[in-house]
Amino acid sequence: MDGPCSLAGNAVGGTPSPEVRMGKEEHEMTMEKRYLTTTEGRPVENDQSSMTTGKKGGYGLLNDSHLIEKLAHFTRERTPERVVHAKGAGAYGYFEVTDDISDHTCARFLSEVGKRTELFARFSTVGGEKGSADSERDPRGFALKLYTEEGNYDIVGNNTPIFFIRDAIKFPDFVHTQKRDPRTNLKDPTMFWDFLSLVPESVHQVTFLFSDRGTPADYRHMHGFGANTWMFYNDKGEHCWFKWHFLTDQGIKNMTAKEASEMAGRDPDHATRDLFEAIERGDHPSWTAYVQIMSPEQARKYRFDPFDVTKVWFHRDFPLIRVGKIVLDRNPENFYAEVEQAAFAPSTLVRGIYPSPDKLLQGRLFAYKDAHRYRLGKNHDLIPVNSPKGTKAYTNQRDGNMVTGGNHGRMANYYPNSVNPYGEAKHLKDVPALALEDAIMARHSFDMLEDDYFQAGELYRRVLSDMDRDHLISNIAQHLGGAIRRVQYRQAAVFYKADKDYGTRVAKALDLDMAKVSSLAAMSENERAEATLAGP
Repeated sequence: MDGPCSLAGNAVGGTPSPEVRMGKEEHEMTMEKRYLTTTEGRPVENDQSSMTTGKKGGYGLLNDSHLIEKLAHFTRERTPERVVHAKGAGAYGYFEVTDDISDHTCARFLSEVGKRTELFARFSTVGGEKGSADSERDPRGFALKLYTEEGNYDIVGNNTPIFFIRDAIKFPDFVHTQKRDPRTNLKDPTMFWDFLSLVPESVHQVTFLFSDRGTPADYRHMHGFGANTWMFYNDKGEHCWFKWHFLTDQGIKNMTAKEASEMAGRDPDHATRDLFEAIERGDHPSWTAYVQIMSPEQARKYRFDPFDVTKVWFHRDFPLIRVGKIVLDRNPENFYAEVEQAAFAPSTLVRGIYPSPDKLLQGRLFAYKDAHRYRLGKNHDLIPVNSPKGTKAYTNQRDGNMVTGGNHGRMANYYPNSVNPYGEAKHLKDVPALALEDAIMARHSFDMLEDDYFQAGELYRRVLSDMDRDHLISNIAQHLGGAIRRVQYRQAAVFYKADKDYGTRVAKALDLDMAKVSSLAAMSENERAEATLAGP
C-alpha cells in the first residue's frame, strides 16, 4: 500500500476518489443503475439548472420545489457544534475480554474470557472548535460506546488520568476560559491563566497539558483513561471502586511545540487522516484495557479522597489489572451520520457498573445527555450509531422530534399495565444499598490540601525526563507570558508550591522576582488571590 495510488500516498488535504473508496467496478455499476431523486424519491431530471422565466436568465420560480428543497436543507445541514470535543474522528471495533474479573462485577460483557463486544470509538480535541487543528495543545477525548447484550455502555474519558477541576459547578467557567474573550472574540492567555491560578487543584492537569503529552502525535499513539472513579458490583451485593486505563499498543508518541505548530500549518487534520488511513490499509490500532480496583475499606483510609478526579491512584498502591483488548478495524461509511451524531454519556451504564460520589462525575451524569438533547434532539438514541445493537430497547417514552421506526407501534405507553408483554426485570438485582457517611445536605467546600500540589510535583520530578521538563517550562513560559503580570506571579507561585525547581524555572523564564514568587507560594490560596487582585 506504499505506491503512488495508495491512500497513504494522497496529497495532503486530498480525498480518495469514488473509485478508490468503493472499488472501480462497484462505482461503475452504481453509476449505471442509480439516479438522483428528491427526498421523497421523485427522479431529478436536471440538477444543474433552476426553473426560470427565460432561457438566458429571467425570474426564478417559487414552484421549483427541488431548488427550494436543496437551499432549505443546505441552511440547516449543520447541527450545533459540541461545546467541547467539537472536532473528532471515530471508528468501529470490538472489546475482547482477556482476563477474568467477573468476581468483581456482574456486567455481562465482562463475564468470560474471549467474549467480544462490538464498539464505536471517538477521539477528539477538547477545547478546540470544529475547524481547529488536530495538533493544538489540548487534552484529547477518548470515548467508547460498547453495544452489550444488556444495553449500551459508554466510557467517556480523555488521554489524561486526571482533570482540571473536581466539582461540576466550576465546569462552565473553566470551559469559558478555554474559548474566546467575550469582547475581542480572541483566545486570551490572561483569562486562561487567571482562572487556573485561582483554582490550584488544576496544577496537576496543567503539568500534563503543557508537557509534550499535550500534543500527541496522533490518536493511535496515546493512552485513554476513564479518569473518574466508578463502582463495580456483583450479584452477591458486594462492591468495589475502580478506574479504567486503556494503554496504546502502538506506543506513546508526542510532538514538540515546534512540531505541533508546523503540523497545524502543513496538515491541520493529520490525526483524523492518520486514523482513517491506518484502518483502511489494515493497520488496526489497539489498546490494552486495565482497571485499578480499591476496596471500600481502602477508600475510607486512603491518603486522599479517592473520588477526587484531580488525583491519580498510585500504581504502587493499586496495580493495573489487565481486563481486555480494544481493536478498531472498520471505518464509518458516513462521517456525519456516524461520527458527528455519535452521542456518548457517562450515565449510559450497564448492570454491574455504577457511579461513585465523584463531584465532577455527578454533574457529568446530567450534562452530557442534556447536551445531546439540545444538539441532536430528544430522540438522539434512535440514531443508528447510538442505538443498542446487542439487545432491543423498550421504553414508555414516545413521540418528540425525529422519531424513526414504528414508535413502539400499538404498545401501551404507561406502566403498570396488563396489556403489554414488557414488565420489570425483578430477577436482576440492582445496585447494592450503600451507607452514606456524613450525609448532610449543604454546599460542602473542599479544603485546599497539599496533595493538590504534591502529585503535580511527583509528575514533574519523577515521571518527566530532563528533556520533558525543558519542554514543559518552555511551553508554559510561551503561553503564560501572554497573560498580565500579576497572573504570571500567581501561577508561578502555584508551580513553586508543587516543586521549587518547577516554579523557579518558570519564574526565571518569565523574568519574575523570585522573592515575590516565594512569598506568594507561602500564602494560603485565599491570601494569594487577595494579594494578586490588583497591580500590574
